[in-house]
Amino acid sequence: MTTWFRTYYEDEDLWLYFEADDEGWAARQVEVRGQDSRPVTAASLEEVLHLRDHADLAAMGRYERQYGVLAEAVLDGWQGQPQVAEISEEEFERLWVEVRRILGASG
Repeated sequence: MTTWFRTYYEDEDLWLYFEADDEGWAARQVEVRGQDSRPVTAASLEEVLHLRDHADLAAMGRYERQYGVLAEAVLDGWQGQPQVAEISEEEFERLWVEVRRILGASG
């Protein structure tokens, strides 16, 4: 079952939003920093796997510079983290679209 959640890293003033697949892997990840919610990351596992299988390292580097780096481990134990909360699919989608628009325009 797909889940959507967010967590906050106070030391970095960073909000992380995840769409986790039924095995606990990040399918998509969004990060925003600071009070102005500056977009940092909007990466997709599907896109990363496509680049891995069909492109070269330079293409992967361009993707990571534009959209950030996707979490590369199973997202176990997130439920017990401080400042974590499940969010709706709709909330995640709204944020995903906005951050992708901003980061896409910067590339």
